[in-house]
Amino acid sequence: MKKIFNICLVALLALASCDKVDDLPSYGEGTASVLTASAISVAPVPADSSNTVLRLNWTYSGHSTDSSNIKYTIEIDSVTKNFSNPFRRVVMGALTDTFTAKQLNSYLLDRGFAFNVPVSMEARLISSYANNNERIISNTLAISMTPYKVPPRVGLPAGSRLWANGAALPWSWTGAPPVESEFSRMNNETWGGIFDFSANNQFLVLSQNGGTDPYDKKYAVPSNQVPGISTSGSFGFYPPGTGGDNFVAPGSGGWYKMIMDFQTGTFTISSFGSNALPQELYILGDATAGGWNNAPPPAQKFTRINSAEFEITVALAGSGAYKFISSYGNWQPQFGGNAATGGTLGANYGGGSDPDAVPAQTAGNYKINVNFLTNKYTVTRL
Repeated sequence: MKKIFNICLVALLALASCDKVDDLPSYGEGTASVLTASAISVAPVPADSSNTVLRLNWTYSGHSTDSSNIKYTIEIDSVTKNFSNPFRRVVMGALTDTFTAKQLNSYLLDRGFAFNVPVSMEARLISSYANNNERIISNTLAISMTPYKVPPRVGLPAGSRLWANGAALPWSWTGAPPVESEFSRMNNETWGGIFDFSANNQFLVLSQNGGTDPYDKKYAVPSNQVPGISTSGSFGFYPPGTGGDNFVAPGSGGWYKMIMDFQTGTFTISSFGSNALPQELYILGDATAGGWNNAPPPAQKFTRINSAEFEITVALAGSGAYKFISSYGNWQPQFGGNAATGGTLGANYGGGSDPDAVPAQTAGNYKINVNFLTNKYTVTRL
C-alpha cells in the first residue's frame, strides 16, 4: 500500500511541475504588391548611360514582420520567356528601385538583343519573408526596352580584314596565308570563317597578311589552358610583347566554323557538318552560256574571295534557270535555291534530293555571291 502511495505522489508532483505551453503565434498572410513603373517604353542613348531611366514602385506586401525584413525580388524577362531566365534584383524593405541606362543595356545585350531594336519585356515583383517563405507574385508590367550601341569590347581590326594562320591549318605558320585563310565579315563587329582544323593544334588570328612581321598584329586568347577554350571563350588584341596565347583547335579534326564577335570580345568554334567545304564553284544551267553542262566553260567558274565565300560576274538570259556545282564534271555536290534575287542555299552533297534551280530574271549581267558561312546566296543585277 505504501508503494502505491509513493507512485501516486511522484505523479502528482510531476504534473504540478509542468507549465502550460502558450499557443504558437499565428501570422496573417501577406498580399500581392501592386507594381508600377515610371515608363512603359525605355529607349536611352549612350549619353544616358549613368542616368536613371526606369523606376519601379510597389505597395507594401503586408507580411507579418518588420517591414525592413520583407524581401522583394524584381524579375525582368522578355515576354516569350515566361520569366524562365530573368534578370533578378533583390531589395530588402524598400518600396522602390531604380535602373540606369547602362544596367538595362548590359542586360539586354547579354541576352543577345540587337542594337536599336525595341524588345517587348515584362517585369514583376515577388515578395516574401527573408528566408523566401510565403512568396507572393505581383501583377506583371509590359515595358518596351531598346538597347543602344556601345563600343566593341575589342577594337576592330585595322583594314577590317582577318586571317587564320598556324599549325592547326593546312598552310601552317606562313607569312602570307592563302585566300582560304581569310575570314568573311558578317556585320560591322563580327567575322566568321570555315576552316579545316587538325586536332588539338594551335593557331592565331591576324589582322595583317604578309609584311615584315604579320604576327605583330595578332588576336589571341588570354590563356589556352582554360577548359573548353577549343570551342569558345574570350579573345583580345595583343601587340608585340604583351602576351596572349594561341587559339587551340578542337580535339577532333575536320571542318569547323569560327565566329569572332568583337562587340562582346568572344569567339565560338562549332562543327561545319559532315560534308567538306567546297573548294571550287561553277554555275551552269539554261540561263547561262554553257547550258546544263556539268563541265561548264572557264568563264563560269566562281572566284574564291575568302574562307567561306565565292563570287562571279556572269551574263544571264532572261529565261531559264541555273544551279551551282563544286566538282567539275560531276552533278554533285550541287547547290541552288528558289528565289531569283537570293535566299537560303539548298544543297545535295550526294545521295539526297537535288535543290531547286534559281530562276532567271531579265537578261543582263549579274554578280552572284555564295556564302557557305551564312548558307545564303545573293544575286545582284549590275
